[in-house]
Amino acid sequence: MPESSLALEIKDLVLVFKDQKTTKVVLDGINLQVKRGEFVAIVGPSGCGKSSLLNLIAGFMHPTSGQILVDGEPVKGPSRNTGIVFQDYTLFPWLTVIDNVAYGMELEEINFLMKWIRPFRFRQLHRSYREKARLYLQEMGLKEAERKKPHQLSGGMKQRVAIAQEIIRKPSILLMDEPFGALDPQTREVLQILILKIHEQEQNTVFFVTHDLEEAVYVAERVIVLSQYKLHDDNEGATIVKDVHAPVFKSTDVKRTGDFGGLVQDIRMSGFAPDQKGIVEAFDQSYRNKADNQ
Repeated sequence: MPESSLALEIKDLVLVFKDQKTTKVVLDGINLQVKRGEFVAIVGPSGCGKSSLLNLIAGFMHPTSGQILVDGEPVKGPSRNTGIVFQDYTLFPWLTVIDNVAYGMELEEINFLMKWIRPFRFRQLHRSYREKARLYLQEMGLKEAERKKPHQLSGGMKQRVAIAQEIIRKPSILLMDEPFGALDPQTREVLQILILKIHEQEQNTVFFVTHDLEEAVYVAERVIVLSQYKLHDDNEGATIVKDVHAPVFKSTDVKRTGDFGGLVQDIRMSGFAPDQKGIVEAFDQSYRNKADNQ
C-alpha cells in the first residue's frame, strides 16, 4: 500500500505498564494501516487496551516499543492533526455553545496579545470563526442552542457540541473513545446517523472505539477486534485477532439489525480460535449487561 494513501500506520506496537512489583503487557505486536478517509471501528472485551491504543495514537502516551505514524509523521505528542472525542463531554462550562465550538480555531490562530495589539484583526478573526461555528452547529441541529451554556444541554446535545469542536478544526484523523456509551438508545442511534452524515460530508478518517459490536458494524466500513488470546493473563498483551470489512451504510439508510446481524455473529464467534472461549463469553456478558441496563 503506498505510503501517501495512509492516514495512520502502526508498526510492531508494544505497550507495557510496570511498577515496583508487577509488569503488565497491555498491547503486544500491533500492526495496522488505515487509509485516508476510512472509518475504522475497534472492538474488544473491557480492559483489552482499546482506549490505551487510542491514547497512544493521540500522543497522550508513549509506547514501550514500536512506532505510530499519522500522515507519515511519527507521533511524538498531542498534535492539531489529531482530534479526539471522549465519552465524557469535554466542554468549557463558562462558554456558550458557539464559543465552545469556535474556541479551538481561536486558540490555534489568535495570539493572546492580538486583542490589544491588533484589535481590528482580532475582531475580524473572531467574527469569522463564530460564523463558521454557526454553520457547523446548524449541521448538528443545534442552531437554536448556540447561546446556551453546557449545563443547559442534554447529554446528546453536549456530545454533538464536542464532535463539532473537533471536526471544525479539520483534523487528519478523528479519534472517538466510546463517544455514545453514556447515552440512551434513542439518542445513541440519532448520533450514529449523524456521525455517518459527517463522514460522508467531510471524508475524514475516523478511528472509533466501542464495546458495541452492532454499533461498530453499522457506523464503520472496517471492524478490528482487539483481544488477548488468554483473558486476564498479564504476561500476554492484546493484539489484533480479526480485521473485517463491513457493509457501508449511509446516513439515509434505515438501521435494521438484520442487515448486519450475520457479520456481528461472525465477529463474535468465528474470529476467535477454539481456545478463546473466554473472549466470546466476555462479549456475551457485555450484551447481557447492556440488556439489563435498558
